[in-house]
Amino acid sequence: MPESILDGTQLEQTIERLSQEVLQRVADPDALAVIGIRRRGVPLAQKLTAALRSARGAAGDWPPLGVLDITLYRDDLSLIADQPVVRQTEIDFDLEGKHVILVDDVLYTGRTVRSAIDALFALGRPARVELLVLVDRGHRELPIEAGYVGERIETQRGDRVHVLLPEFDDGQLGVQVVRGEAS
Repeated sequence: MPESILDGTQLEQTIERLSQEVLQRVADPDALAVIGIRRRGVPLAQKLTAALRSARGAAGDWPPLGVLDITLYRDDLSLIADQPVVRQTEIDFDLEGKHVILVDDVLYTGRTVRSAIDALFALGRPARVELLVLVDRGHRELPIEAGYVGERIETQRGDRVHVLLPEFDDGQLGVQVVRGEAS
């Protein structure tokens, strides 16, 4: 039975809170860029960008928003599929000098983030990269921590954390944990 961690309203409020934290802590908002890690980090990055624009009263393309595909940078590429699906990275701005907020849904072992950093630096050299995640569930295998965290939850390795997003036909918005599933 899934355990609800955040419902849709709470998830939206969490994104709003995270946008305020970003605005408070980023020294030069004009250098800010938001990049979502493909798949579920992308709609969260879009929501964050909309919240940032609203809070700052900005119109247009501030902050620039990008999409990062990490498929070819994964350390388990040979384990996930014989023919992995490589999707497009969409970053149409120069990373040089940018303060990048890298967005993902769940931080677990840290391997996805390591892959994302490798992919990001293959495209350019930002001045700074910070990680924003909706959920930090612990159990790190690499020395990676998020600077911005929506919710920290205690999990066991066999638990599954599901970030539900309408963009993926989940039928709802929220975060659930299913205890004891194989991961």
